[in-house]
Amino acid sequence: MWVIKLGGNATVNAEAVLDELATWAREGRRWVLVHGISAEADALGEALGHPPRYVTSASGFTSRYTDERTRDIMLMAYGRANAHLVAALHRRGVHAIGLLGIDGGLLQARRKEALRIREGERILILRGDYSGTPIGVNTALLHRLLELELYPVIAPMGLTPEGEIVNVDGDRAAAAIAVALQAEGLIFLTGAPGLLRSFPDERTRVAELSMEDLEGAMAWAQGRMRHKLLAAQEALKNGLPSVWLADGRRPAPLTAALRGEGTRILRTTSPIPVPVEIQEL
Repeated sequence: MWVIKLGGNATVNAEAVLDELATWAREGRRWVLVHGISAEADALGEALGHPPRYVTSASGFTSRYTDERTRDIMLMAYGRANAHLVAALHRRGVHAIGLLGIDGGLLQARRKEALRIREGERILILRGDYSGTPIGVNTALLHRLLELELYPVIAPMGLTPEGEIVNVDGDRAAAAIAVALQAEGLIFLTGAPGLLRSFPDERTRVAELSMEDLEGAMAWAQGRMRHKLLAAQEALKNGLPSVWLADGRRPAPLTAALRGEGTRILRTTSPIPVPVEIQEL
């Protein structure tokens, strides 16, 4: 069982990813696909007169501010992207099933109603946010679908205990799903060849990290890669054996990642899962 996170970066070669996933399905390898829509959501927001707003948290992570209208724009963007991915997999002979994280209580989340953000030297409180942190996964639903040879394609919108729809960071959603399913591994497909020590110089790719290296790497990683490292840390601390940061732009990206052409992050501490408190960004 593998969990694959398909990034929403416009440079990611989604067709190549889907080709490989279809091959895996024919070979009897089970997988769950979680997908992003960052580029598509940005374009839709611009077209609807509500452009995206990105903010930097007090801890230094940059993310989309999700007010109520942005959340609904993301629902529209996710619905379109999810449908096209499912249709593309069916054209390849894969019985895929598209799901929003709200379907069947698949992805449970805690809403972050207020964000502590940094603007220059000031720390501000930004309210009215509809983003969430994953707190639970309906694994019974995913296992049942896989038993029926249906391959889940998941858009990471979550549902709070109060029944509110929230936007969940796709990387952290994929990590939570991989842990819940006790997956063999988690592969992030990105618009880079892996973690770069000196971004954007692709010659500085880091081939392998241990879990102990992650904290230091988050201090110098750039952009969205910091989110992926945080998600990897959460997954590894909760028992996942390994995480790959892979180049989603190239042909056969999954095969390339598994033969060592991305960045592999290994859990090298105790094999007993240690519950980790989910960090707020």
